[in-house]
Amino acid sequence: MKISKISLLVPCYNEEKSIEASVLSCLSQTHKFDEIVFVDDCSKDCTPEILARYSDRIIVKRTPKNTGNKSSAQEYGLNFITGDIVVTTDADTLLDPKFAEEIIKSFKDKNVVAVAGYVKSLPYNWLTLCRAFDYVIGQNIHKLAQNYMHYIFVMPGAASAFRTKIFKKYITFDHDTITEDLDFTYKLHYKNCKICYNQRAISYTQDPADLKNYINQMRRWFGGGWQNLVKHHKIISTQSVRAFELALIYSEGLVFSMLIFILPILNIMFGLFLFIGYFVAGMFFAVWAAWHEKRWKLILVPFPYTILMFVNAYVYLEQFFVEVILGRKNLVWFKPERIDIKLT
Repeated sequence: MKISKISLLVPCYNEEKSIEASVLSCLSQTHKFDEIVFVDDCSKDCTPEILARYSDRIIVKRTPKNTGNKSSAQEYGLNFITGDIVVTTDADTLLDPKFAEEIIKSFKDKNVVAVAGYVKSLPYNWLTLCRAFDYVIGQNIHKLAQNYMHYIFVMPGAASAFRTKIFKKYITFDHDTITEDLDFTYKLHYKNCKICYNQRAISYTQDPADLKNYINQMRRWFGGGWQNLVKHHKIISTQSVRAFELALIYSEGLVFSMLIFILPILNIMFGLFLFIGYFVAGMFFAVWAAWHEKRWKLILVPFPYTILMFVNAYVYLEQFFVEVILGRKNLVWFKPERIDIKLT
């Protein structure tokens, strides 16, 4: 199917530390975007001034008032998109030079409605190294398996693309969850739209570099996951593969998160065996991840990651209790502190 126009939509708010690098990565594509729309959600820092430097090459739209969340800024920006394909990414994200080129390749299949790209973590410290490890395992094992099963669980907010007409027809911005990318994915599955996964459509995102911001981001991700499961629970009955995958994802998370706290209390030896087993398995996957990414520091990941699993498990159980048991839906958008992205 011929694609005549590809657009890029980037919401932003107070992104002065990363916005210029993001703009330049969008402009440096081997297949040029036909239009690049940055939606400034009434930033209070130097973001508007930086965007203004590129006003001859990008379209900058400012929301009438601060919306307070990404999905509202996206909804506003979608009104200015005219391309057949719309790519969505974040203002703290750098696109690989071949990102748009790879997206176009995926849409040559006329049945493909959406494309999930591959996300990598920009290097900074041990926390971002742990997140890089998560991405390698999650995208090269779990997401690849989902692609073969024809059920991509989530379209990454930092690297996704959609057929614009179908997106506008079937996707509504409800603003009732804090993970709009997962909400979009569920809605596409309701319509049995074909979502494909392209590992060569790469984006580089900035992950939290301190524990406080890391925990807050995990609360948003896990909390948003439970919100969307509750909201879209009826989808489980539509296909057996969906029921299997969702049951596996959420039940495994609950069981494992409870076990790592309960086992040491019931039997300290069982707890120790679990801890050692997790470390050994982590070491195996870390060696493979380091080889796959040619990023040899990943070999060191099992040491901090084995400790970090307790943080992840606690937040997972906390958000299950808050969102599902208590029904206290959190819709406050969390925006982590940014780190300067140095231009080279």
